[in-house]
Amino acid sequence: MARGRTIAIVSGVTVLAVGAAAGGAYYVLHTRGTPAETAQRFAVAWQAGDSGAMTKELAKPQQLTAYDQQRTALAVESATIELGKVTEGDGRAQVPYTATLTMKNVGKWSYQGQIDLMVADRTWKVDWKPATLHPSMTQGATFALKTRWPDRAEITDAEGDRIDTGTVGGSVQQLVGYLSKATKKDVTRLGASYKVGQAVGYAGLQATFQKRLAGTPATEIQLGGKKLQTIEGTDGEALQTSLDPRAQAAAVTAVKNMKKPTSLVAIKPSTGEILAVVNNVGGFNRALDGRYPPGSTFKAVTAIGLLAAGMSPKDMVTCPKYATVGGLKIRNSDKAEYGSLSLRDSFAHSCNTTIAPLTKEHLGADKLLDAAEDVGFNQQLTIGVPAAKASFPKATSDAELAAESFGQARITASPLSMASVAAAIADGTWRPPTLVPSVKQKTADRELPEGVKSGLHDMMSAVVTKGTAKAAGLPSGTYGKTGTAEYGTGEKLESHAWFMGWKGDVAFAVVVEGGGGGGKVAAPVAATFLKSY
Repeated sequence: MARGRTIAIVSGVTVLAVGAAAGGAYYVLHTRGTPAETAQRFAVAWQAGDSGAMTKELAKPQQLTAYDQQRTALAVESATIELGKVTEGDGRAQVPYTATLTMKNVGKWSYQGQIDLMVADRTWKVDWKPATLHPSMTQGATFALKTRWPDRAEITDAEGDRIDTGTVGGSVQQLVGYLSKATKKDVTRLGASYKVGQAVGYAGLQATFQKRLAGTPATEIQLGGKKLQTIEGTDGEALQTSLDPRAQAAAVTAVKNMKKPTSLVAIKPSTGEILAVVNNVGGFNRALDGRYPPGSTFKAVTAIGLLAAGMSPKDMVTCPKYATVGGLKIRNSDKAEYGSLSLRDSFAHSCNTTIAPLTKEHLGADKLLDAAEDVGFNQQLTIGVPAAKASFPKATSDAELAAESFGQARITASPLSMASVAAAIADGTWRPPTLVPSVKQKTADRELPEGVKSGLHDMMSAVVTKGTAKAAGLPSGTYGKTGTAEYGTGEKLESHAWFMGWKGDVAFAVVVEGGGGGGKVAAPVAATFLKSY
C-alpha cells in the first residue's frame, strides 16, 4: 500500500529526519535507506551544483552534463529545490519538486518537476532521465536565453542635463566612460543574458554602474528552441551626478591655457559633492588618481593638530632661515626668514622652519597621523570611478616627522583629496567626497576637533590677504594655502605647484605638474576659476 510524506530543503544543507517507509518487512529488512533520503541528497547536490554527488545517487551511472548546461546557459547564480510528498510502492517512488533558479541579470524562474526513484542493489536510487531536470527536457535538448534589452538609462549632471552623449568635454568624458562591444570575457563576467557584441560600459561611470544603467532584459527561457516562459525586464535607472555645469565650465576656463599638466577639483563643503573635475591634458586622470606630495598645502593638516593640541593663531613663534629636526636641516622657500611673529603670520608665509619644530614639540608621529586621518588620509574613497587614496605613512623618525609636517617625505595625495581637506576645514567636518550622491558612502564623516575651525579660518585667510597667495588675484572672501612640493632626486629638485582653499560653499584644489611655486602658478588658476564661477 503506497504512502506519502513531505520533504523540505532549507538553506540547501539541512538534513531531515524522515520516518522509515511502511512498505512491509521486505523493505525494512532488505532495502537500505528511504526514497526520501535519496531524493534529499540528490536535491541538496543539485542546489550546490555538485554533479559528482548527484551521479552517486543514480541507479544507472551516467554524466549529468545537462545540469551544467542549464546553469551555464541560464547564468544560474543559485538554485533552491523544494521537495514535495513521496509516493511509493512496489519498489518505485516519485518525489515532486519545485525548482527556483536565480539567474544573473534576469531574476527568478520557478518550475515543477518530478524525481523518479527505484530500488537498485537493495538501495533507493534516482531513476534519472532527461525529464528529471525539466518535464519538457528531451535527450540532447539545451537551454538558452533570448533577451530584449530596454534603452540604456542616461547619465546627467546635477541639473539633469545629459553628459553621456559623447559631446561633453574631455574631462567629463573621462568620468562618464564609454560603451563598447562586449567580449566573451565580458559575457562570462556579466552573465548569459548579455551577448557578445552587445554595448556595455567600459571605464568610468558607464562601467561602474553598468547594471543600474542597463536595467534587466525581457527574457525568454527556451529549451530545445521552444519557449518555456518569458520574464519581464526592468528599465535602467538614470544616474545623476553632482557635477555643476557652471563650476565645470569655470574650471575648464581656469586650466585650458596652462602649458603644463594642470588639474582642478571643486567640492561642496556642506555635502562632500564633487562639483567639477578637470585635467587640461587627456589620458591619465590626474585630478582623481594622481599621487603627488602635497607640499605646504599639508601645513593646514599639521595646523589642525597644533590647534587641537592647544596652540592659538596668536601664539608667538619664530621663523629662522634654517632649523634642524632629527638631523634634518630645514630651510624656507628662497631661504626666507621672518624672525619672531605669530603662528598665523608664520602660516601665511609658509615657514617650514616654524612648523617642523612645533610638530616635534606638540604632536609627534601619532598625533600628526590622527590629524591626517581626520581629513581623509588613509581612507578608501568610493566616488563612482577610480580615485587614489591619500596616503600618510606614520613617521618612523624625527627627521621624517619634520618632513611630513610640511607635506614631503612619503605623503601622497590627489587634487581630489586636497580639495576634500579644504572642504573639511571650510565646514568643520570631513565628508567622503562623492560624484554620485545617491550612492551610500562606506566611510563615515569626521568632525574636526573643537576650536580648530575658527582658528584655521583665520590662518588661511591670512595666506590670501598678506601671505604667499597675496599677489594671485584671488577674490575677497577666499581662504587658502599654497604649496610647493619638491619631487625627484639630485641637488636641484623640481616642484609641483599647489593651491587649495575655498570661497563660500565651494572648496577646491589645483595642482600644476612641475609648475614651481604654488603662490605664483597654482593660486592664479584658482583665482580664474573663482572669478569665472
